[in-house]
Amino acid sequence: MLHCWAVIAAAMAAAVIWPLLIPVSIAVIGTRQLGLAILMHEAAHGGLSTDRRLNDVLGHWLCAVPVGASLALYRPYHLAHHKYAQQAEDPDLVLSAPFPVTRASLGRKIVRDLTGQTFFKQRVLYAFQAFRTRRDEDMAEGAVVTGRSVAPFLLVNAALLLGLTLAGVWWAYFVLWLLPLATWFPMVTRLRNIAEHACVEGSATDPFRAARTTRAAWWERAFLAPYWVNFHAEHHLFMHVPCWKLPALHRAVRATPQGDRMEVAGGYLAVLAEASSRT
Repeated sequence: MLHCWAVIAAAMAAAVIWPLLIPVSIAVIGTRQLGLAILMHEAAHGGLSTDRRLNDVLGHWLCAVPVGASLALYRPYHLAHHKYAQQAEDPDLVLSAPFPVTRASLGRKIVRDLTGQTFFKQRVLYAFQAFRTRRDEDMAEGAVVTGRSVAPFLLVNAALLLGLTLAGVWWAYFVLWLLPLATWFPMVTRLRNIAEHACVEGSATDPFRAARTTRAAWWERAFLAPYWVNFHAEHHLFMHVPCWKLPALHRAVRATPQGDRMEVAGGYLAVLAEASSRT
């Protein structure tokens, strides 16, 4: 968690000192915002600390809230995803069921992410829906998570804006925090969702095929898939194994006969090619 925030701070500092690095910093920061969401996911499994209270405080306030989420709302939703992975009751099935799609369809989705349309839908429209409804089940989970955490999100973001203003770089909040959150973060979140579950044959019936593991090069780990999130098949098999132990778990599972059944992709480009193979 400290590493995640340190990378964000370093990318901001580099962009302030060398403005030519702003586009790269936006991508790096947006990926670490996904990193915060991944660490919130760790907290949902009790993986940040053996002290449950400390785990939840850190996971909520330093991981979930800054990116507009809520640990308390995310945990039961996510555990339902594990219980019913890729079955009709899986609340995440809507994210993988449409695939494969055409290249044009995937391209339109990525354009919506990078132009802020996805952010506006999830952080503004869903928020208004969340305040209007009285029942969580009356809306998509995205509306619940983003809408019901608006006040904490605004509080933490106001603190970020104040800190950057006191440092004399108020503009960095909008260019180097809010802009990545509205563009790169939604895109890499989408790519993560596609890579984890889309187009995996037999995923609803075989635990070894409930998810996909994607081999990630260094640049993919830096700009798409931080904190071992690419080892998703192993995570579904043993969901309480901490994320930093997933590479070792991958080697152990692959060394067994059952490990041959796992879906392992050579990289994220290969996954996207498969997910956009519909003609």
